[in-house]
Amino acid sequence: MGTRILNPPFIIVISEKSCGCQLRLEMAYASLLSLNQTLDKFLHPHDQTEQQHIMRSLHEHVSFLLSFLDVSSPQNSDILSSLEGRIRDAAYEAEDIIESQVPNQILPEWDQKFERLQKIIQELSSISDEVEKMTERNEIQVLLPSNSLPAASSKSRSTNKSSTVGLDEDLMKIKMLLTSPHSELVVVSILGMGGLGKTTLAKIIFDDSFIANHFDVRAWVVVSQTYREQEVLKGLLNSLRGLSHESGEESIEKLAENIFKILKDKRYLIVMDDVWEIQHLNRVKSLFPDNNNESRIILTTRRSEVAKHASHLCPPYHMRKLNVEESWNVMHEIVFGEERCPPELKELGKKILMDCRGIPILLVLFGGLLYKSERTLHYWTHVAMNIRYVANTDYGILLYISFIYDQLPHHLRACFLYMGVLPEDYEIRRSKLTKLWVANRFIKPDRSKSLEEVAEEYLKDLVDRNLILVREWSYRGEIKTCSIHDILRVFCLMKAEAKNFNLDVEYVPEVHDNLRQVSILTDLKNQIPRLALSRDRDLSIRSVTFFFRNSPNDIHFITNFWLLRVLDALTISFEEFPVEIVELVNLRYMALTYWMKHRFPASIAKLCNLETLIVNPGKFRLIFNTSFLPPEIWKMSRLRHLLFVRSYLPYPTHALKGGTFVPLENLQTLSNVINFRWTKEVLEMMPNLKKLVISYEHDGRTEWSSYCFDNFVHLHQLEVLKCFFFAKCYMKYQDPLSVSFAFPQKLKRLTLSGCRISWKNMTVVGSLSNLEVLKLKFHAFEGPVWELNDGEFRRLKLLLIHMTDLEHWKVNETHLPTLQRLSLRYCYNLVKIPSGIGKIPTLEEIMLCECSTSLVTSAEFVQKEQESLGNNGFQGSDSAHLLGEA
Repeated sequence: MGTRILNPPFIIVISEKSCGCQLRLEMAYASLLSLNQTLDKFLHPHDQTEQQHIMRSLHEHVSFLLSFLDVSSPQNSDILSSLEGRIRDAAYEAEDIIESQVPNQILPEWDQKFERLQKIIQELSSISDEVEKMTERNEIQVLLPSNSLPAASSKSRSTNKSSTVGLDEDLMKIKMLLTSPHSELVVVSILGMGGLGKTTLAKIIFDDSFIANHFDVRAWVVVSQTYREQEVLKGLLNSLRGLSHESGEESIEKLAENIFKILKDKRYLIVMDDVWEIQHLNRVKSLFPDNNNESRIILTTRRSEVAKHASHLCPPYHMRKLNVEESWNVMHEIVFGEERCPPELKELGKKILMDCRGIPILLVLFGGLLYKSERTLHYWTHVAMNIRYVANTDYGILLYISFIYDQLPHHLRACFLYMGVLPEDYEIRRSKLTKLWVANRFIKPDRSKSLEEVAEEYLKDLVDRNLILVREWSYRGEIKTCSIHDILRVFCLMKAEAKNFNLDVEYVPEVHDNLRQVSILTDLKNQIPRLALSRDRDLSIRSVTFFFRNSPNDIHFITNFWLLRVLDALTISFEEFPVEIVELVNLRYMALTYWMKHRFPASIAKLCNLETLIVNPGKFRLIFNTSFLPPEIWKMSRLRHLLFVRSYLPYPTHALKGGTFVPLENLQTLSNVINFRWTKEVLEMMPNLKKLVISYEHDGRTEWSSYCFDNFVHLHQLEVLKCFFFAKCYMKYQDPLSVSFAFPQKLKRLTLSGCRISWKNMTVVGSLSNLEVLKLKFHAFEGPVWELNDGEFRRLKLLLIHMTDLEHWKVNETHLPTLQRLSLRYCYNLVKIPSGIGKIPTLEEIMLCECSTSLVTSAEFVQKEQESLGNNGFQGSDSAHLLGEA
């Protein structure tokens, strides 16, 4: 009944605190899945050569073992541990042999490879035989159709009611401290071990409407154990400005100066989350002026000496464990929600929560496990027996997490453990994370869905299990950004050691056959000699991610990683395109920060397997912010996502002048192209676009009709469209956009800017039956009056109007029946919010920024109207920093 921690290596994390950590993971399923996708590329049904015979034989064994792991119960983990190691090693070696021949496509030196592949097939055949025998002897349990709840994105279970259980009294005490009449700056410390909910408590207080109204400005910054001053200050400044995910290059001194200026003479609340060292506290605190106006700081820490040092005016607030009743309320809320726990499971549930010892994170994790599992007496008994075993050991929380990890379906394990690549407290966008999972081949193909859609289902499943935290939700109720709890990240890193739990390795480990991922969190100047490889080309490394701002001169070692699939180097600023990268022909994901005064070389087409290309202009964002793609981009048929700040995409037939090009049938995202013409020929080249961001500069001569906007209607898969129209710098306004444009009915999110269309033509947008988010920016529509028509905007949830000359808006409660959020910015002429808005039952929030006094007054009237309808959760705000993006 033991619980395993240690497995062969998968990731190396090169950090400041420890030069290197090898992350050892169970990657049997992931390695088989990756090999299976590699084989799919090489199999040719009608080819009867010896090479193809070997490929087909290998494919049969891989498919069998994948199918077996798909239906294998998590309760088989201990029995299968030795087999999984053999499977992983064999699959990795086979894939290395096959992929190393990709540039030639015909497997040269086959005679030298043949014998080794034959042995690998024999090994997989032997494993398959052992699996079949175990199954026949009933030693292995097979999953039956489950009655578990579906993997739906639900932010209600663990993040709402259950997060406040047992905290009501604590919340009241801390709120009183924050609003006490002491004029000088006071620090309120929240102290406790990892997993007790310090950050959760601080977040609830930070978001409290009473607290928000009490302070002029609020900001949140994560300090963390791996303190990097520039990143901390940048995060703090972005929070103060109401920004997120910015990539500024300001110096530490400039950042500190800007922070001080914003806070000067304001009553502020700053949350410093996860502080480990007194010197880090002192440094950040020194940036804050003591305005003698009741400003406050909330500090969360695990270390008592930090909490005691923080303030002499306020003793540390100690987080406590939950009692039995509170623990049951947390677990019941997560597992059953509004349903009642079946009587036969209640006693087992109480046993499980008793062994969680009142530690909130364990209650949340085991709640997530039971929520996603079968509600049977047999399975709950299995969990209760194992948690009792764990509770009687000395290994603490991490062994509990190890058991929970062992209960994960095989297809989720690699995705979860990949979170260990991220730095401590790192917040990653959902869209980026899922692209990385796809590029690393963690996602099992499904013919009815795209790989990205399957990846999002995996993410929602892990969120439902509380193994991944949602940091920000979109207005549409979708995950926007996420992260992993520190303790869960430590669990991933705990797999770093073969024989103990020590994370402090004094050297960068040798690169060896099982190492697949490299995550770099520190300056590489002194590490390069240790990264020197013993061979000219390494065949194991598949992913390199930089989180530290290294010099381009220090990263040339990556060209040795010949089979590299993922290169995420957004933290490194290239002044010239690193042309040596185009030799890494197995790249599937490449993200660069590149000074775009240089064009992309034609040789980029060598990256024939590239699926995602992301380019950020970095510090030259506002100057040289346009990239020039080569005509050869039209030869890269595997492209799925092209993301730029601004780019010129050559027209296909003209650019190639009769050369070879292929339809980009896999392309889903194109962002952002300038002055591109959407002819029928182009539409046929990109039939599966789902997200499109485009910009147009008006020169006063070109007719809008030449860009063929009316053809948008033929982009049948398009769900997100953002169109920006603006004049050349010497023109105040461009000509209004022609109203001959049309949109596809599948469209869910639409942003328009600078179109200058009459409000009378809004029916073109209002008739979109699936539209949920509409953002109208910088005179997208013009005119003094907008009157909605019946039957329009039936599903709209978010409406943003930014900078308009609109004066009178005519709406009744039937026009926007599903509206949840209304945001009005710089609407100086708009007299009032229509009274009909106040009668919309779904309305949750109105946000105003720089609007007229009469508009603010009408918003207050709407709030009263909503309260009279029983909607006490309605929010109104005229604070610019509260405005968000969908």
